Amino acid sequence: MANVIVVGTQWGDEGKGKVVDLYAENADVISRFQGGNNAGHTLVVKGVQTILHLIPSGILHDQKICVIGNGVVVDPQVLLDEIDKLTSRGLFPPNTSLYVSEKAHLIMPYHRRLDLAREGRRGGGKIGTTGRGIGPAYEDKVARTGIRVGDLFDSDSFREKLVRNLEEKNFLLTNYFGEERVDPEAVFTEYHGYGERLLPFVTDTSVILHRELRRGRKILFEGAQGCHLDIDHGTYPYVTSSNTVAANAFSGTGLGPAGNFTVVGICKAYTTRVGSGPFVTELSCEIGRRIQDAGQEFGATTGRKRRCGWLDMVLVRHAIRVSGITGIALTKLDVLTGIEKIKICVGYQTARGERINFAVPANLQVLANCEPVYEEIDGWTEDISQARRIEELPKNVRKYLERIETMADIPLVLVSVGAARNETIVLKNPFIS
Repeated sequence: MANVIVVGTQWGDEGKGKVVDLYAENADVISRFQGGNNAGHTLVVKGVQTILHLIPSGILHDQKICVIGNGVVVDPQVLLDEIDKLTSRGLFPPNTSLYVSEKAHLIMPYHRRLDLAREGRRGGGKIGTTGRGIGPAYEDKVARTGIRVGDLFDSDSFREKLVRNLEEKNFLLTNYFGEERVDPEAVFTEYHGYGERLLPFVTDTSVILHRELRRGRKILFEGAQGCHLDIDHGTYPYVTSSNTVAANAFSGTGLGPAGNFTVVGICKAYTTRVGSGPFVTELSCEIGRRIQDAGQEFGATTGRKRRCGWLDMVLVRHAIRVSGITGIALTKLDVLTGIEKIKICVGYQTARGERINFAVPANLQVLANCEPVYEEIDGWTEDISQARRIEELPKNVRKYLERIETMADIPLVLVSVGAARNETIVLKNPFIS
């Protein structure tokens, strides 16, 4: 028996929500370990779509423990709205528990204000932030001035930290950005109310996870954005503000790496990214628009169009290395149906004529000037959404999958052939060693 860490291999939006929802059926505990409500996991169950931004995707299953770990930054209004919506739709199972780490940092109104003001000031050099306050919240965490979930339950300490923080934030907002100041009393009153509602969910989640691990329970760790948005290993500075790689599953939840863990990398059958930054395989043509439309490539959080391109195996192999990925779950394979010739990027050619196969260049100018080296594979026209075994897929689809597996040098463990939960080919259950 193994515990499973799910991470993205690209720039996010790989379909982690669906895979986590599937794996949650075999898990006892599902824990989110990084990011905030800048990520949206879209689930389709019995034809009904549910989008989650903070609550782990396993919440739709009964008799589970769902955990928002200390590595997550929490906007309490968003979290409470999600709880309310799930409850009103009858999607919060009666025997499933939700816990929020008392050590998770809060996103405050001034974080959102600063996020938007900074992005607006960048002009043409925009990073592509969602404006949800994620980056400024992580900045305060690292600067040791952040306010944590547990602070909401000590009114005097909360007020003191809030007032002290707003001295600096209001100075920046009014004197540098020309924005309105934030009223500390209004924020105190608002967040004190959130604290009263969140109290039943807040605890030391590290203790819960450690207890369940010692009991032999199966734990599923859910990452948010993809590997190449990692603050250290991604295409910096066009990245998110936390570590998205598998190693952060431990520091972001308060568990040590002792035990049996496997890492599943979620990989879309093509590549997308939101926001700015180099994109070697981007398709600014009819095929790119076709993939965008067929894949409904619009952000679950922002609604922004995603840039689309061919599958980039340099990105994937880089992610396999830095996250220790042991198996690939390939998603949205059905989106490529009907394309006559499908390309896979097997390497980059630099402006100096050098060939790169396994590592994305850290120098973004070098990366921006790279040309993709492609292999071309015949496409397919058959409907693959009803396939539940690899043998049921058309020959050209199987060739595509075999080529991906060969270049990744690790096995495929799952292939998604449609948006619904059951439109999936499971090759290996990672919870079974």
